[in-house]
Amino acid sequence: MPELPEAEVVRRGLERWTVGRRVETVEVLDPRSLRRHIGGPGDFVQRLQGASILDAVRRGKFLWLPVALASGDELALMMHLGMSGQALIQGDDQPDERHLKVRLGLSETPDGLPGQLRFVDQRIFGGMFLDPLEPTADGHPGGRGALGLPLIPEHAAHIARDPLDPDFDPSAFHAALRRRKTGIKRALLDQGLISGIGNIYADEALWSAQLHYARPTETMTRPETQRLVEAVQDVMARALEAGGTSFDSLYVNINGESGYFSRSLNAYGRAGEACPRCEAEGRDGVIVREQFMNRSSYRCAVCQRRPRRARY
Repeated sequence: MPELPEAEVVRRGLERWTVGRRVETVEVLDPRSLRRHIGGPGDFVQRLQGASILDAVRRGKFLWLPVALASGDELALMMHLGMSGQALIQGDDQPDERHLKVRLGLSETPDGLPGQLRFVDQRIFGGMFLDPLEPTADGHPGGRGALGLPLIPEHAAHIARDPLDPDFDPSAFHAALRRRKTGIKRALLDQGLISGIGNIYADEALWSAQLHYARPTETMTRPETQRLVEAVQDVMARALEAGGTSFDSLYVNINGESGYFSRSLNAYGRAGEACPRCEAEGRDGVIVREQFMNRSSYRCAVCQRRPRRARY
């Protein structure tokens, strides 16, 4: 599943290549990719054709294009990448991808940008759908985008702000952590508490902050929460610089290029290897892999010691 940095890489690509253009044609090659659109493929095509793309916005892992329909209504074109979804910009002369599901023909531009936005999805866990926009609860922008509209799609309204959002509030996050009474990694994965963090970046941030994944949230001090937030922001910023983390060859960005941050990970996927921090400081720490919520969790056995009282 793409995490926040991967979704932001795609958002930036969509902003560069699609904003300001009109959807001239809509072609649905596999209706399963529109199963979340209540009106079905016919309604999706009819409503989206002729729409103008206003912005490209992201909150957590949720991506959407606010569009102005020919009818005058403004909706969100949601793009759920799922496990293998790809948003690709291609020229009209490029051959179809094997798992192409939806094709949007875009209006021409003076500088001759490629004319198609293609949604490709091998495993078909993702999809596209049109969703109503509603005002944000706090009056701030719905997510990361160029226009900063205080609107959010109905299906994303329950998602908390992510740590790279300018309106993310670390103090409110700390207070929510103290009330939650769970393990810190479980809290990081709770998209209603803080969005965009998945298993990979949770492990990396916890390693950086030297916290065990089962640390009870109600025992977190304000400095520890601040250290964790800064670790999350740092690891995600570095992943963005590298183009995202690509553990699955199916995940690529808007131009079909994989990310390379996986080469810089300190904990995730490195079971049995020396802990980089311990090695640098003359200790014998080793990265261990443990079961957590039906997945793997990676930590250093020395500098991320299990707390006396643990919550999972």
